[in-house]
Amino acid sequence: MTTYPVSPNTVLANALHRAEDVLAPRILATPPERIVLVVGTQINGAPHIGTSLVQSLAFAMAARLRDRFGIPTEVLFSALDNAPYELTTDPVSGHRYQRAYAQALGREALTDLVTALYQPLFTALSRRLGIPHQIETYSQQQAGEQFRRTWLRLLPRLDAARWWLAPSTGTPHLRVPCPHSDCGWAEKHTERTRVNLTDRENAHVAAVCLHHGPYQATITPTGGDYLDLATLYRNTVKELALSNPHGTLHVMVKGGDWVFGSHLVDEALQAVGLTRAQLPARLFCPQVVTDTGAKLSKSLIREGRAPMPEGADGWMLDTRQWPGTVAEYAEQLLAMTDTLLSDPRHFFRAYSAAESGRMMTAPTTRSVPAP
Repeated sequence: MTTYPVSPNTVLANALHRAEDVLAPRILATPPERIVLVVGTQINGAPHIGTSLVQSLAFAMAARLRDRFGIPTEVLFSALDNAPYELTTDPVSGHRYQRAYAQALGREALTDLVTALYQPLFTALSRRLGIPHQIETYSQQQAGEQFRRTWLRLLPRLDAARWWLAPSTGTPHLRVPCPHSDCGWAEKHTERTRVNLTDRENAHVAAVCLHHGPYQATITPTGGDYLDLATLYRNTVKELALSNPHGTLHVMVKGGDWVFGSHLVDEALQAVGLTRAQLPARLFCPQVVTDTGAKLSKSLIREGRAPMPEGADGWMLDTRQWPGTVAEYAEQLLAMTDTLLSDPRHFFRAYSAAESGRMMTAPTTRSVPAP
């Protein structure tokens, strides 16, 4: 049986009996009819242990909230297929361009990618805990009427939020990929992209393609071109769209590295008119870090810019290399989440890659008592 980690006390942990208590004020203030835990991941290759941990904690927390408050819960997975697939520099302007997974691979290949890399684990977690789940790509999200209407409503008020969304430049990045067949390139930092709201339901976008020169695009509530927003901008629109819940409480489940970025999103939401009570509920999960304290990054390690952490195994960077079945992997993840959720001290902290590997591979039983 695995031994518990030794975790220091913190101000937050000292105020809680259980990790889920951090969400209790929002649930009790206006009891919802259902709770949806929203967890997003960039689809840029095979997931690593940090990604799997946050996803399994979303399911585990959903089960705890359901059992404690008697409210139906579910998990919504946002597959962010607008992650950069390839980058290049325009030799004429010097501007950076990117082509996202959505444009480079296409819908069918992306569906196959999500099905292969994420669906098996979600299915195992869902069946094990009895928590339903849905998967939505960013391509589907940005095409939805609620998301587009929210963005169109935000445009006239964007000036109030733009320095929160882009503190260095004041220009939140909006990319509408070139619509030419088999192109899809967009200026990464949108230096030459201009957006005008022609009326309440139509926005006109002018941009410059790497290969095809100037082009025009239109965004409407129910159609138009692809709308790719930079991370803080995208999260603001998504969370603004979810601020009118109609009986549903949405909980944003994120890794601990999002603590600082979420401050900017919350300030942007308040700048455009939301009150503190309307801001989304958030749950920041433990972060897997290296021995230097930096977030475990498969990209940096594969590019040779950071060493493989001591005590880390290959499966921690590519979970397909786990030496066992998906069901066994899910069971070990849930055993680890039981440990993390057994005491707020264990939850609101980070774990080294070596310690995460130890908890994942040590013999375990689920639901062991807290010390």
